[in-house]
Amino acid sequence: MSTTPEKSDFSTRRERPGAGAIAQLADLSPAYFGMVMATGIVSLAAHRLGVQSIARGLFQFNIVVYAMLWFLTVLRMVRYPRRFFGDMVDHLRGPGFFTVVAATGILGAQFVLLAVDYRAGTVLWVAALLLWIGLTYTIFTGFTVKEQKPALDKGISGGWLLAVVATQSIAVLSALLAAHVSQPGKLEMNFLALSMWLWGGMLYIWMMSLIFYRYTFFPLSPDDLSPPYWINMGAMAISTLAGSLLIINISDAPFLASLVPFIKGFTVFYWATGTWWIPMLVILALWRHVYKRFPMKCDPLYWGAVFPLGMYAVSTDRMSEAMGFNFLGFLPPAFLYIALVAWTAAFVGLVLDLLRRAAAFRL
Repeated sequence: MSTTPEKSDFSTRRERPGAGAIAQLADLSPAYFGMVMATGIVSLAAHRLGVQSIARGLFQFNIVVYAMLWFLTVLRMVRYPRRFFGDMVDHLRGPGFFTVVAATGILGAQFVLLAVDYRAGTVLWVAALLLWIGLTYTIFTGFTVKEQKPALDKGISGGWLLAVVATQSIAVLSALLAAHVSQPGKLEMNFLALSMWLWGGMLYIWMMSLIFYRYTFFPLSPDDLSPPYWINMGAMAISTLAGSLLIINISDAPFLASLVPFIKGFTVFYWATGTWWIPMLVILALWRHVYKRFPMKCDPLYWGAVFPLGMYAVSTDRMSEAMGFNFLGFLPPAFLYIALVAWTAAFVGLVLDLLRRAAAFRL
């Protein structure tokens, strides 16, 4: 992992934290908001498929987790500013900050669909948009102008596609809110949703080209194949969801009518690409953990593997509704159950890790 020069205010050099639980904040991963993403989308999948008890339970839990993570993030920024801002311009850790944007957008969608609270949804939409603007231009400007940069195979991972997920999360929330605002705001919201959907697709093409090149032309060790590679599929799943919502909103935004063939074609294109990734990612996971016997351990990045499973369930369900693909009806329930199992495994791993840290702290 590369670092910026020692003289920089944004150096990733390790401070000397004092003893105690607060010191662990220095190493807090910015990708921990992936837990909110994963919990939120599993909740929405359960809601879409009629499992309301699980949907509402995860919704309430998600609000608590979101608030706690913001508290810890702000505390880390204040206590360890050099580490915090250094991570932001680090090629491997920096993209993890986009989980904050996506988590905010997904939680906003929960408020809209589960609580029917459009005011809270709008507040979170504004927050997600401001975070997206700030992080996008900070992180990618930092990557561009920093003097010491890693080689491609050491500096890029599937985690970069979190920028696509963040962008599409704003498209999704914009489309959901557009259905509940009056004109002329309805037109502007749908236009923003369309613009973010198109930009997210372009960003995926740029990044996926580099990731696929890294896959096929550089040596790949089990340690390189971290859970964020599942975002390869998740980014396409949320792009499918955004496209499906745009199709559903056509009656509210006449300018979308002329784009119907284009939107439908690209929505299926995104879904097909995401579907192609599923067997590939399963094969690579088996290669990593079975053939290479790479141990599984608690890692916040595993939430990045749960999120795509839940998102695939929701996006397939919405696409079936928008385009009349009833023959795909068996997929959403199957992936909801898979996502629930994955979420439970990740949550148990997190609890065990926290217990282990607490025991070590007492010693």
